[in-house]
Amino acid sequence: MSTEIMSTELALLAIFLLSIFVGFEVVSKVSTTLHTPLMSGANAIHGVILVGAIIVADHSKTTLELTLSTIAIVLATINMVGGFVVTDRMLQMFKGKPKEKKKQSDEAGGQN
Repeated sequence: MSTEIMSTELALLAIFLLSIFVGFEVVSKVSTTLHTPLMSGANAIHGVILVGAIIVADHSKTTLELTLSTIAIVLATINMVGGFVVTDRMLQMFKGKPKEKKKQSDEAGGQN
């Protein structure tokens, strides 16, 4: 029985290490212009994590479970909101400079 547990744990560790390697290789090859859409997708995943933390909190029975699930909710919320703030700042970098001042000066010049 212990050899089955060891082989299962070893297989899970191998899968975990391979997923780290594949994830690093995939993300490192993504062009800069695609990072913002990928971050938005990651933020959606963090929203799912937040819902999961809320469900766990609903099913908690002891004070320790409730405390840990509340901490999970707070951390997931901070992570999700922070991700959206960073994504919004990145999107602001791609916007052009506002042209309102130019339009106002053209209108003022045209009226004289």
